[in-house]
Amino acid sequence: MLSHVMIGTNNIEHAKQFYDAVLGVLGAGEPMRNQAPSGHARLFYLHDGGMFCVTEPINGELATFANGGTIGFKCHSPEQVQAFHDVAVAHGGQSIEAPPGLRESSIGPLYLAYVRDPDGNKLCAIYRVK
Repeated sequence: MLSHVMIGTNNIEHAKQFYDAVLGVLGAGEPMRNQAPSGHARLFYLHDGGMFCVTEPINGELATFANGGTIGFKCHSPEQVQAFHDVAVAHGGQSIEAPPGLRESSIGPLYLAYVRDPDGNKLCAIYRVK
């Protein structure tokens, strides 16, 4: 359904360090670095048919996070969810909500972890328990 997700950052190098580590847990490699026609830096992480992008806002204003928005990353095991969480926190992210763990939901049991990246974007690592 989605082709990509793009978020803004106020510090592209700090965001790169954070997402290199966190997305590396999922198997994503080094991002493609790009410069927008406006001169702003962008990072494109490609993995498993998806694309996650980080950019300096091209309008020159500060990047802000979406209040109420969450970006979910599919994991292949509870251990990968935990590693995503732990690597995020070790690289400047903030653990939020309940500790990583099993949650019941209307779509069945899920193993989840929530963090905020250094710019305040809310991320969820999610494994659908079979």
